[in-house]
Amino acid sequence: MAGATGLAPALVAPERPTGDCRTGVLNLGRVSGKGASEMAGADQRGVGSGAEESIGPLLTRLRLARGWSQLRVAERLCAASGVPTVTRHELSRWEREERLPGPFWLGWLAAVLETPPERLQAAVAVARAEREGAGAHRLWQPPTSRELAVALTTGEVRDLGELAHAWLAGRPGPPPPVATVVRPATAPEPLDALAARLHALRRTDDLVGGLDLAERVDRELHAAVVAVDTVAGPDRRQRAMRLLAEFAQLAGWVHADAGNGPAARRALAVGLRAACAADDRPLGAHILGTLSHHLLQTGHPQQALLLARTAYQGARHQASALTQALLLHRVALAAAHTGQLRAGHAALAAAARAAAKTAPDREPPWLYWLDAAELSAMTGRCLAALGRPLRASEALAADRRRTGPRTTAIYAAWRARSLLEIGEIEQACRVALRGLRAAIAAGSARAVAELWRVHPRLLQHRDLTIVRWYAHCVPQLLPLLPEVGWPRPHPSASALEVG
Repeated sequence: MAGATGLAPALVAPERPTGDCRTGVLNLGRVSGKGASEMAGADQRGVGSGAEESIGPLLTRLRLARGWSQLRVAERLCAASGVPTVTRHELSRWEREERLPGPFWLGWLAAVLETPPERLQAAVAVARAEREGAGAHRLWQPPTSRELAVALTTGEVRDLGELAHAWLAGRPGPPPPVATVVRPATAPEPLDALAARLHALRRTDDLVGGLDLAERVDRELHAAVVAVDTVAGPDRRQRAMRLLAEFAQLAGWVHADAGNGPAARRALAVGLRAACAADDRPLGAHILGTLSHHLLQTGHPQQALLLARTAYQGARHQASALTQALLLHRVALAAAHTGQLRAGHAALAAAARAAAKTAPDREPPWLYWLDAAELSAMTGRCLAALGRPLRASEALAADRRRTGPRTTAIYAAWRARSLLEIGEIEQACRVALRGLRAAIAAGSARAVAELWRVHPRLLQHRDLTIVRWYAHCVPQLLPLLPEVGWPRPHPSASALEVG
């Protein structure tokens, strides 16, 4: 795919703090002579060099050298900066490296602790590098069922960029030996039954939204986690991990559709780890692509674009043609939302070239839903985001007879948006109402949210009779729509003020 090689650069190195840190220090005045001499002596002795010491131990050492408590440092930071938001607990998080101080607070820390800001910046870079190494180790370490169960219920995915970077970098060493549980020869083999239930869940997801399916998917995902420790032999364990990764991808998709972002991210992180254990790079890329799409829906387009590009870059040499097309669609949509129109058009063109080379017998089973009609609708959505409403409305008007209510509602929202852009207000109202009726059957918070985005824009044309009719119909449908995704109006609001 020569035309798309420039679309997916590797993740950039950890960002170094920038900004006005030095200015903030200078504004506080000169460091005292005694403090300066102490710093100089420490640096000459090589104690706590920024190139070697991480930010947490460095902050702790500098604080204790002055005999200060965490509370005292926090108070001095608030007094010096004039921003009373740093507490003892926040300083504790910095010292334990649960969080890393940003450029603003690095400047004031340098002033309060009387140390050069460059030293603290270098220590933050060390902490970030150590985090990446730890993330890579965890991601590629063969997980146990207990670890996976904990990650699904209480884990939190904080830095998705580091997680994707660890996946892109690959396994840090040779694969460790697989520890398996030896079962009697007569023990039942659970993997075939799991695979059958996964197939049934996927077909159900075509027709049922995340709000109605999330609980069932969670049960099946936990069953797949348990199955990891019930199979013997590396081949069966690899298959169990692949099934687990597919269950987790579906669970992440379903929870995102239900509007439960934390559960979606936890499931997708577990899925990525299982895909690594199964040594299935295209599946890992698909999971990252799903995560990118989720981030885009929740208002994080830059991070979504980073993950989409990472997914394509990491799997383009191993993925099937249709998988490449899907990943490039993720890139195109995220690029459009970040305003990178040229990159979005290039990714969309590359996706069309990849889709033209697809061979059905070579495609993975988890792409069963991506047919020509769906690709056409996805192209229309990208064109709408790229500011090509006429072409978008034509692509989104294509017949998709096998489409479920959720997909009908989502693409209706995008088509209504495109029709608005070209001045077809009457048709946009009719399409939006059809989408709302489909959303009632869908049980999808995501579909409702897409329709909500176009709703206020329709109400701007209240001088038209059809818009007033649309505004009259919406309050009658609201009680039947999922509460997640469509803000409920104040009881005193009039019909035309709904939304």
